[in-house]
Amino acid sequence: MPMNGTGTSRPARAPRLDSLTGLRFPAALLVFFFHASLGVPWIRLFQEDSANDALAKYASQAGALGVTFFFVLSGFVLTWSARDQDTMRAFWRRRFVKIYPNYVITWALALVTFAAVMTKPWQAVVNLLMLQVWVPDFATNFSVDPPSWSLGAEAVFYLSFPVLFLLIKKIAPARLKYWIAGVVAAVLLTPTLTYAVIENTGMQMPGADGTSTVQYWFAYVLPPVRLLDFALGILVARAVMAGRWRNIGMTWSALLLAVSYAVAMYVPHLYGQRSVTLIPIVLLIAAVASRDAEGKPTPFKNRFMIWLGEISFAFYLLHYIVLAYSRSLLGDQLFSTPVGIALIAGQIVATVLLSWALYAWVEAPITRRFSSSRKARAAKAARAGAAVPAGASPEAEGRTLETV
Repeated sequence: MPMNGTGTSRPARAPRLDSLTGLRFPAALLVFFFHASLGVPWIRLFQEDSANDALAKYASQAGALGVTFFFVLSGFVLTWSARDQDTMRAFWRRRFVKIYPNYVITWALALVTFAAVMTKPWQAVVNLLMLQVWVPDFATNFSVDPPSWSLGAEAVFYLSFPVLFLLIKKIAPARLKYWIAGVVAAVLLTPTLTYAVIENTGMQMPGADGTSTVQYWFAYVLPPVRLLDFALGILVARAVMAGRWRNIGMTWSALLLAVSYAVAMYVPHLYGQRSVTLIPIVLLIAAVASRDAEGKPTPFKNRFMIWLGEISFAFYLLHYIVLAYSRSLLGDQLFSTPVGIALIAGQIVATVLLSWALYAWVEAPITRRFSSSRKARAAKAARAGAAVPAGASPEAEGRTLETV
């Protein structure tokens, strides 16, 4: 079934969004700092409580911001790079080949290095199948490699994208603003609905007075709820491409995001996690994409930042493993603040290097070789009137925009 539907036609090749690729690494780094701030024994480095408390306070919303950024970005870039005459099967194949090999390798690595002693066998299996997000249990949601929960949600997004894309493509450009406003409102009201409908009983979220783990699961983890973020990315991409987006620019978007982050630290937990930073995230993604489309420079559009963006998916999956395993190698000793900061910097460097290896030796080769079928490559060669090298794929022609 073709995914192009009957909507407005698009250019044969949309402008590359290299700046958005580069921006992925700072988003992944935010998630790193959130996990580095956890005071659990298998992560904590600082001896002084004041240092731990400061890091925990200022990084408290970093993980949520990074995850929301990636969810909205996924919908945006998949829409931007959607191919006319693409099929559901071809799309799902590319997504599976891009995501699952890294996922399985880091799943196994997490079990070997730290997670086996704290993971029940059934949780490990559920996690391997990316089904951990459907269980209203905190330990299961964040079992094995804790950041991998978001890939369980992304799997649902990818399964839904062909249908969502066709439906959203039928919306008249002049009406996109109403749909965007409606989805934004739905996300902003998610915490209110959660607190009103789901009783605050049972296990409580650490450091979040008045929020249970079940409330957190419903508002923050459950894929149908987070599908709103993904759908918002699709709608905003359509608006930008149709010239129906009012761009406030990168500077104002970034300033608004910084202010909203500060506010998020002082509101009830679910509002900080889901609502406060959403609009600035959307504005920043659209502003950066608009500059790329216009061919204008950005701080993220250089070879180094693009490279970091390319390895950011591996970085996202590996960073918690590095945090936990390096902590175990250091024994029970806690460290002064300067030494702890140096160790965190070393953990970042180690994660970058391991991510580079995972990207270069696993992600990129597998994507090049298996992202399209042999039949599809032969058909493309016939259309082009030239032979296709063995293992060639759409990604071999340049970096794909279909990123996580």
